[in-house]
Amino acid sequence: MKTNRLDLRPSAPPPPPPPPDPVVPPHGHPDRHPSQLMRPRRHTPLVLSAQEQAELERLSRRQAAPWRAVERARIILLAGQEMTVPAIAATLQVCANTVRKWVGRYTHQPLGTPTTENPAPQPAAVAPPPAKLSRLADAHRSGRPDTFTAEQTCALIALACERPEDHGRPITHWSARELRDQTVQAGIVPSISVRQVNRLLAAIDLQPHRSRYWLNAKPDPQKHDKIRALCQVYHQAPAAARHGQLTFSVDEMTGLQALARIAPDHPMQPGQPVRREFEYERHGTLSLLAGMNVATGQIRALCRPTRTEIDFVDLIDDLVQAHPQAHQFTFVLDNLNTHQSESLVRYVARDAALREIDLGTKGKEGVLQTQVSRASFLNDPSHRIHFCYTPKHASWMNQIEIWFGILARKVIRRGNFTSLADLQQRLEAFVDYFNRTMAKPFKWTYQGKPLQGSTSG
Repeated sequence: MKTNRLDLRPSAPPPPPPPPDPVVPPHGHPDRHPSQLMRPRRHTPLVLSAQEQAELERLSRRQAAPWRAVERARIILLAGQEMTVPAIAATLQVCANTVRKWVGRYTHQPLGTPTTENPAPQPAAVAPPPAKLSRLADAHRSGRPDTFTAEQTCALIALACERPEDHGRPITHWSARELRDQTVQAGIVPSISVRQVNRLLAAIDLQPHRSRYWLNAKPDPQKHDKIRALCQVYHQAPAAARHGQLTFSVDEMTGLQALARIAPDHPMQPGQPVRREFEYERHGTLSLLAGMNVATGQIRALCRPTRTEIDFVDLIDDLVQAHPQAHQFTFVLDNLNTHQSESLVRYVARDAALREIDLGTKGKEGVLQTQVSRASFLNDPSHRIHFCYTPKHASWMNQIEIWFGILARKVIRRGNFTSLADLQQRLEAFVDYFNRTMAKPFKWTYQGKPLQGSTSG
């Protein structure tokens, strides 16, 4: 008979239940919590001010701008229209990360950034501050270390500012190649390319190949007094003319060339201006001496082959004889030596019934001694004919210069003159034409006061 024994061996543990299937939401990831995946993202629209909108549109249309700058401006403009990142990327055919990068850099807050503060936030508009175009530029990169030290760069720049003659080179200015050779020869750098020299000079806007004229103006303590006096003469000219006191602006236009083109001009066509023959023949030069009545704008002129003190006296006498009803004449003119000549002093003295023996001798004594003494005599307002001189280097105060500009634009610049007689006839014809159709007094607005900027605040 068999006996049932109790099995004291430990039983095997039951198999663990199978893990539940992971909940994978649509368009989600199984490792993320559903609440995080389904939480709405806050879209902060980019609000552009009118100034920013105009600047970005101008940049996006600029043909000379780099393409990367144009593309970035278009990204910001589309973002300002509340387009999504994928839509902007598809429209411009760029990567979505590129859109996020430049919108984020422009606003310092990328579009579509998830937030945990509020599961259902309200849209909020953040207006960016002005002047943000600089944020669309490339960020600074470390790049390759500088080949030249700051001391070497300063030494090269200092050399470019020195005269080549001081270094044994018989030239007036440096070229990039000569500057490269001298830099290596002086031991500033062991070697350097011409292109690198140009880069270093361009970095601080140095241009050794260029030059400009400038004037060492001599100080004139009476400059502002003379300018104010001239402005007063111009402003009072219309009223003075009604009382028989005439004011004239006089000067010469010298070296007028009679140039004849060797072929006729080609007339203009749609989209093409008049075409002029480049080659020409010279037929000599003339001088035009002219005077303008400040009160009426009428012109009287003389054409002469020379420009001497006798020619200028003839102009003054012509203006005086043409107005016998006037009892006083004021002439505005510059400080040319023929405008302060012995002949002019004697002419004014004869008109004022002064004895010529009292004028002295030119270069020795009396009124005629120096140009300064002659100018002082001619500027005497007690004479019936007196002269008002512009300050030195201020011939722009002479109104006849404005008329000379009109003459140059309308007759001289595009004129074709077959001879000196033809040139003279054209000049005299323009004077008559101007007096009939265009003559009027210039509106003189300058008051002789220093220009002052507007105050703000």
